[in-house]
Amino acid sequence: MDDAQIKEMVRVRYGGIAEAADAAACCGPVTSCCGDTAPGAPTDKSRRMGYTELELAAVPEGANLGLGCGNPQAIAALKRGEIVVDLGSGAGFDCFLAAQQVGAAGHVIGVDMTHEMLKKARDNAAKIAAKNVEFRLGELEHLPVADNTADAILSNCVINLVPDKAQVFREAFRVLKPGGRLAISDVVNSIPLSAELQADTALLCGCIAGAAPIAQIESWLEQAGFVDVRVTPKPESRELIATWAPGKGIEDFVVSATIEGRKPA
Repeated sequence: MDDAQIKEMVRVRYGGIAEAADAAACCGPVTSCCGDTAPGAPTDKSRRMGYTELELAAVPEGANLGLGCGNPQAIAALKRGEIVVDLGSGAGFDCFLAAQQVGAAGHVIGVDMTHEMLKKARDNAAKIAAKNVEFRLGELEHLPVADNTADAILSNCVINLVPDKAQVFREAFRVLKPGGRLAISDVVNSIPLSAELQADTALLCGCIAGAAPIAQIESWLEQAGFVDVRVTPKPESRELIATWAPGKGIEDFVVSATIEGRKPA
């Protein structure tokens, strides 16, 4: 498949997840998305990703779909009054958590390319009358955000789904203020995928086949202009990742990692 076909497949899959969640159904079939076949409810899955009980209790019902591969909030070090952009904001889970940290003087912008997710996030914001959160339709390669806007950029297991990851990092650099920082959780490729896994198109929107090697991610970030680049694998994620496509051995090829960088002041 070419890049446009991959992107459309991802859009359809995650739109379906949003609709299924609205119908009080399970998030989807085995290979549909990060973490959606882990045992238990979305809150159980998010606990395994590193979210605290306080964080899980702090968002409106329906915001946490149990997706993702880590907790970018844990490395974001958000402060009162900051402006935050969340790449691939889904139903708004990380946006609502960030909004509480930045307070009324701060602002959070969620960006997602899926109409169904966008509607769900906006409905969730309306439930709690959130004043410092907004959700915008857009692709991560062309963010609907002005230059030098954000103090911090978050993302949770979404950039691996984008064919042109280098462009995503260039856009993140553009949108960040001087001194702004990245706080990303994503999957990285630890060893090359087997031919069988590469041929499995379902894994393209299952956060597996699109994972990039650590050295490549570091290179993209540095080429975009970031300094203090750090990609830190999380070996403890192996058990969680194994649940995304049981029996395929994907945990031998990819691992969750935190990705950090800073735009020079």
